[in-house]
Amino acid sequence: MPHRSKTGPAGRPIVLIGPMAVGKSAIGQQLALQLGVPFVDTDAVIVAGHGSIADIFAGRGENAFREIEARTVAAVVEAADGTVTVISLGGGAVLDSGTQQLISRCTVVYLECDAQTVAGRIARNSGRPLLAGDAMGRWTAMFATRKPVYKRLADITLDVRHGSVSELGGRLEAALRDYAAAKQEVEK
Repeated sequence: MPHRSKTGPAGRPIVLIGPMAVGKSAIGQQLALQLGVPFVDTDAVIVAGHGSIADIFAGRGENAFREIEARTVAAVVEAADGTVTVISLGGGAVLDSGTQQLISRCTVVYLECDAQTVAGRIARNSGRPLLAGDAMGRWTAMFATRKPVYKRLADITLDVRHGSVSELGGRLEAALRDYAAAKQEVEK
């Protein structure tokens, strides 16, 4: 499938970043399916190796979780180096400076949304330890501090407020193609 190489810079992982509950896992799986490439959710890798994220927070604290997360992201990004692999990061993973340096070698996609977009998902999912108590208030405060980091790291920003997962996957594939074409022009 030679046309697949036009979806992003050849041999570069595609990393999805953004706040929790924005749809990084669902959109990432959809994009990987469309491109015929592997998908890795770093939160799922953490759960497989260390148990639930809520249990890690409860038993060892947020700092221990962030250390596990940084090591996991590093291992996943290193393993994907030189390939087109779609990688979904946890919402706070980008706060680590080492992670920021690692993903600078990838095509970084910021999935942009607002509180209304995620409110229903957050209400249905109580397993997010950082949202205990006033979930929307805490989400809004975290998003306000993380949004500038997401914007700074992003090569591509995709507004995910409207559209189904498959529509968003299609829009992201087109944006990746456009980004790759623009990057080729600059390199000429």
